[in-house]
Amino acid sequence: MNDQGRSSEAQTTDRLELLLVTGMSGAGKTAATAALDDIGWFVVDNLPPSLLMDLVTTVTTRTDLRRVAVVADVRGGVFFSELRGALDLLGEQGIRPTVLFLEASDEALVRRFESARRPHPLQAGGRVLEAIEREREELASLRVAADVVVDTSLLNVHELGARVRAAFSGPEVGLRAIVVSFGFKYGLPVDADMVADMRFLPNPHWVPHLRVQNGTDVEVSDYVLAQPGAEEFLDHYSELVEMVSQGYLREGKRFVTLGIGCTGGKHRSVAMTEALAQRLRKQGIETLVVHRDLGRE
Repeated sequence: MNDQGRSSEAQTTDRLELLLVTGMSGAGKTAATAALDDIGWFVVDNLPPSLLMDLVTTVTTRTDLRRVAVVADVRGGVFFSELRGALDLLGEQGIRPTVLFLEASDEALVRRFESARRPHPLQAGGRVLEAIEREREELASLRVAADVVVDTSLLNVHELGARVRAAFSGPEVGLRAIVVSFGFKYGLPVDADMVADMRFLPNPHWVPHLRVQNGTDVEVSDYVLAQPGAEEFLDHYSELVEMVSQGYLREGKRFVTLGIGCTGGKHRSVAMTEALAQRLRKQGIETLVVHRDLGRE
């Protein structure tokens, strides 16, 4: 191929958005790809990784598709082991797919497989929990390298769809953020890139008329934001996110999940999450709010 041909191909592939959807079996890839399809992505499920380069070539030379999502997971069996080499080959052509990794707790995955009455792809007659553990080991390097990690343990299909649409619905012009409120007593959000602890603020739980309310209620929000250090935290934390966002974008990371925690995920973390999201939006960062533990006892 001559220089002009290579230049034309490079320009064409530069316009292609390639998304690799992977993660734990049972973590919601079907719901995630349905959401992608709804917002205009062309989805290819369970493609052998060795055909990734062929797919990119076909799409860029024979179609006008510009947003392609490929699902690759352990269902591919021996073919899945070829994924690392296929990604390296794409990298040599200057193509770096965005990686969406779907995660869930062992308990959630076991419950889903038992409910569906279907075996895990790696089960082979053994225990489903052993298959899940083996799958985690096989996917560890992809999990670390992922651009977006979504923990679906507590999400229904509609909530998962909303998370996917928020991350991948439009042109990528800057950083996109998901701000998750949570309760430390229920565990850290495993998909959080940064975590902040709101337990330095007085707890509205100990104010009788606020106890039954939550951080989305005006009285609770006003109480939390009026406490010493609350506004200062929001000032500094939003500045920190704005600062690191430039580094994230330079490194090709366009999505960030921020965890804002308090004891139970009902009052302080919820109020501060809502307030932080408002500030991030004013900075031009597209932001989705998720209250993970709101409503839990």
